[in-house]
Amino acid sequence: MKSLRSRLMLNTLIPLMVIVPVMGILITYLLETQVFLGNLTNELTRQAVLVADTASAYLEIWQDPVRAQAFVTRVSPRLTAKVMLLDPEGRLIVSSDPEDSFLVGQVFNVPDAELLSAKDLPAEITMDQRKVTDIIVPVFSGREGGLIGFVRLANPLASIYERSQTLRQVMIIVLAGGFLLAMLLSWWLARDLERPIRQTTDAAFRLASGKNPQPLPEGGLDETRILQRAFNTLVERLQTLETSRKRLLANLVHELGRPLGALRSASQALLSGAGEDPQLRQELVQGMDDELVRLQGLLNELAHLHEQVLGSLDLEIRPVRIQPWIESLLPPWQRLAQDKNLNWQVEFEESLPPEANFDPDRMAQVLENLFSNAIRYTPPGGHITLHAAGIEQAWQIVLKDDGPGIESEEAEQIFEPFKRGKAAQRLPEGMGLGLSIARDLVQAHQGSLTFTSQPGKGSCFVVHMPIEISL
Repeated sequence: MKSLRSRLMLNTLIPLMVIVPVMGILITYLLETQVFLGNLTNELTRQAVLVADTASAYLEIWQDPVRAQAFVTRVSPRLTAKVMLLDPEGRLIVSSDPEDSFLVGQVFNVPDAELLSAKDLPAEITMDQRKVTDIIVPVFSGREGGLIGFVRLANPLASIYERSQTLRQVMIIVLAGGFLLAMLLSWWLARDLERPIRQTTDAAFRLASGKNPQPLPEGGLDETRILQRAFNTLVERLQTLETSRKRLLANLVHELGRPLGALRSASQALLSGAGEDPQLRQELVQGMDDELVRLQGLLNELAHLHEQVLGSLDLEIRPVRIQPWIESLLPPWQRLAQDKNLNWQVEFEESLPPEANFDPDRMAQVLENLFSNAIRYTPPGGHITLHAAGIEQAWQIVLKDDGPGIESEEAEQIFEPFKRGKAAQRLPEGMGLGLSIARDLVQAHQGSLTFTSQPGKGSCFVVHMPIEISL
């Protein structure tokens, strides 16, 4: 897989691919011109002066070519350069290289006589393109002091210089090609890296501008794919929130319109004289009270939904006696169950701990939501069972009913906001927030709320709570 780290490393290596050869050529040039050339010049000059001093003691070698050849043959193995003896006019007398035999008698450039008369020129160094080609040292007679000839040492590396010049040109051409290739590769890598980032940036700008966001195709480097996947997840979440917002508004209109309409009808009936009949007045007031209770429940759900959005949920944890607390919540719900002809059964196990730490008001909201659902969906003549017990360092409440139940597919979505099963959709009350709120409240207490159900066999909710809560 492509990785941003590997791309960055490659982008870092590309300049090094250019810098290192350039530095190598520069160092090679400095070594060649400042160190190698100076050392070679000094060494050749030293050897030429030694040969000239030796040759000045043998005057016969300047007069007899045979003796000159013997002299050159004897000293040349100890030298690193080719040795030539020249007469005072610069004609070649003898050379240590047999291939130079055809050059015998040829005239070479030698220092002027005026310069030699002062005897201030120990050696003349001939250079070509800053490379030493040869060194010529004049030879003077020891007794008379006259010029008797020259010793010429030819640099054996002169031919190598030409090859090095060609090699240097090839290196420069290769370096220029590598530089162009590196530039093209850098441009391609930068474009490949920039494209998905630009797409994500443009999409984020469109999203911030309030335009309809569109999912991005995921591709490129691992890191850019992660960024694009995160953006697509954000878009999906925003679309889900927008759908939920529209659904919330529709539910609010429905949930507020029905009880407000009932209250308006009841109030108009009372204003029209229905209050003169005591029984009718009692029924109208009771109906108005029931609608106000439903509105209060809707208000509680909206308040908790606001807390979910803000991410704040304050709990007032304190020691609570469990059984008396549960018993204090039951009377109004038992009365509703009785009015619907439901059989309500409550069981408290001996294992139930006498006291636990939790927020009684918040947990009352949880149980009241479960009670409301059980009564709402259990048909007349059905049974509701509440079972409370203790388990190790926790306590739990199990609420069972023999209502219609739901399918397993619906059971997986029952705690999602605004989700309502098929049985719930047949009833007008509710926004689909109650169970989501109940689960969040239980989880805020470090507990769990689970649900099991089978079609036609009722439902079972289990509230599992720790005795001690660490906040």
